[in-house]
Amino acid sequence: MSKRSKLDILLANPRGFCAGVDRAIDIVERAIEKYGAPVYVRHEIVHNRYVVETLESQGAVFVEELDEVPENVPVIFSAHGVPKEVPAEAQRRNMIYVDATCPLVSKVHREAETHQRAGRQIILIGHAGHPEVIGTMGQLPKGSMLLVEKLDDVAALEVRDPENLAYITQTTLSVDDTAEIVAALRQRFTSIEGPRKEDICYATTNRQLAVKAIAKSCDALLVVGAPNSSNSRRLVEVAFNHGCERAALVQRAEDINWDQLSGVTRLGITAGASAPEILVDEVIQAIEARFEVTIEEVSVTEEDVIFRVPRSLLDHGETA
Repeated sequence: MSKRSKLDILLANPRGFCAGVDRAIDIVERAIEKYGAPVYVRHEIVHNRYVVETLESQGAVFVEELDEVPENVPVIFSAHGVPKEVPAEAQRRNMIYVDATCPLVSKVHREAETHQRAGRQIILIGHAGHPEVIGTMGQLPKGSMLLVEKLDDVAALEVRDPENLAYITQTTLSVDDTAEIVAALRQRFTSIEGPRKEDICYATTNRQLAVKAIAKSCDALLVVGAPNSSNSRRLVEVAFNHGCERAALVQRAEDINWDQLSGVTRLGITAGASAPEILVDEVIQAIEARFEVTIEEVSVTEEDVIFRVPRSLLDHGETA
């Protein structure tokens, strides 16, 4: 039997679940316990197939639109947020519904409403088609927001009044890319209003900082996360942009391209905010079966954020 190669793993911290994802999953599990199965969920509660399939095994049914939900069963809105028309339709149908929108996404929604009341045209920095962007743009009448996806879009913007603008952002963007876009907006529209506190969420920021801390030291880096997870895909980009050209996204251990790890002696591992730690453990175990592994956790900060579930799902005696 050939001797296994040595491999040092740098394990980024923070990684994996954020408070908004923890809350969303808790909401689904509590709803199933309170109402009984099935409980319907509009859209994937978070972007991770393992999480979705685990909840399905407990009695959750995932659909894309409300018209797929039968009468007299509860429905949950995903952590990404929904357009206002969705809860309005649920109310019209007298549905029991629970909103699992991440509180940090809800904060962006409130900012949009505040700017609209002040008469400002809003520029949303985000990715077209992402559920969070659809939900945020759906907080206001159609045409109230202009979407900017990349730096080049700023120069092409056609606005009503350059002196009466505001910008907001998707919460799961690249911190560096967004800073460039914001700088370009401020250069072109000197009076533009921005959020008092950055819209990109603490978890997205922290996971990107952790990747930056290890990227240059790694021959390759694996991000555990789903291909439709915006924050996970941004982690791959951050690794690549900060010195690790062999960065890849994997959903499960079975997705690892072992040829890409040929010759690697130091491997970085992290996970997107919707990827559970059990999948990180699975990836590490698969690597340990092939290499002689040492693991060093590199921590840039500790997180202690907790978001409470809605009062309607609290057990007797619990406080919100």
